[in-house]
Amino acid sequence: MKPKQRQTEILEYLQGQGPTTVDELTAFFKTTGTTIRKDLSRLQLEGAVIRTYGGVMLNRDEGDQPINRKTLINIDKKKRIAHCAAELIGEGDSLILDAGSTVQQMVPYLANFNNITVMTNSLSIVNELVELNNDQVILMPGGTYRRTSASLHGSLAESAFSQFSFDTLFIGADGVDLNAGVTTFNEVFTVSQAMCRAAKKIVLLVDSSKFGRRSPNVVCSLASVDVLITDKGIADETAAQLRDMNIQVIIAGED
Repeated sequence: MKPKQRQTEILEYLQGQGPTTVDELTAFFKTTGTTIRKDLSRLQLEGAVIRTYGGVMLNRDEGDQPINRKTLINIDKKKRIAHCAAELIGEGDSLILDAGSTVQQMVPYLANFNNITVMTNSLSIVNELVELNNDQVILMPGGTYRRTSASLHGSLAESAFSQFSFDTLFIGADGVDLNAGVTTFNEVFTVSQAMCRAAKKIVLLVDSSKFGRRSPNVVCSLASVDVLITDKGIADETAAQLRDMNIQVIIAGED
């Protein structure tokens, strides 16, 4: 197993099992303690974990991780959420896809449409879109390339989104707080705000681990969100509070 893949699986293990020890990780991954310690040192540098004496725990404020790592975390949940999101699309729709890892999972389902317009600031999404064998219009803004998220940001990107009007924005988040709203670690979040202003409808795609977490930057209030798609891990009370805000809540995996 390659180090990056193992490091991603360590994060998934910590999400599921909670704080653990180096010995437990060594046994689970069938590798050496030296290898696990190297992995944990790397994850600690990225802000993803907190090292303790002989052990490790997930940093719930894990910072702004690279998109290739985010894409692999909770991948099954993200795919189910993305599938539900794609069912909201109709032929002829104009869409914005933000650079989030859950939104990126929508791309394979877009192969079912032959008359859509998609604008995104994500190079990863564009690279996947061009591989689809269908008729679509792909738009990209200009801007400054940000390596962590493989996306374009800055005043040029914001200005580009302001030139259009779209049917729907599909957007992710690093945290969803019932009071603060939709939040992100991304310090160049203003392009996401420009996306929100350019769309008639906002669909938020987040797995249940994001609820109750508040990242430093607020993209928009929950009052701006029309539809929220998540997984079965969402607390009943949270889902009820969101519905009380007139947000349509769709739980992936339920009828």
